[in-house]
Amino acid sequence: MTQLTPKQPARRGRIFPELTLSPEELAEREAERDAFHKRCRAIFERVRPELMKEHYNWYIAVEPDSGDYFIDQDIEVASQQAREKHPHAVHCMFRLNEIGAVGRI
Repeated sequence: MTQLTPKQPARRGRIFPELTLSPEELAEREAERDAFHKRCRAIFERVRPELMKEHYNWYIAVEPDSGDYFIDQDIEVASQQAREKHPHAVHCMFRLNEIGAVGRI
């Protein structure tokens, strides 16, 4: 068994405790994510009925600050189109169907 010397402090808990976020910071980040998603969802709900007729089950990337959206059958292509037009913005992905979920549930 290894003996601890005064030069070797006992390490317990996280590897990098200075990188631990406070509960307030975590709550603030979650609130920002929820607000971002609500802005994206509002744009998606506005354009979904007209786009579902011709592009059912396609992917839509929504950039909420400009209100732009990009659709394609391939999720990577829709995401790439959004990144090309708005390289420094975050976009949200939806699927053009009844619930808008991307991936498996």
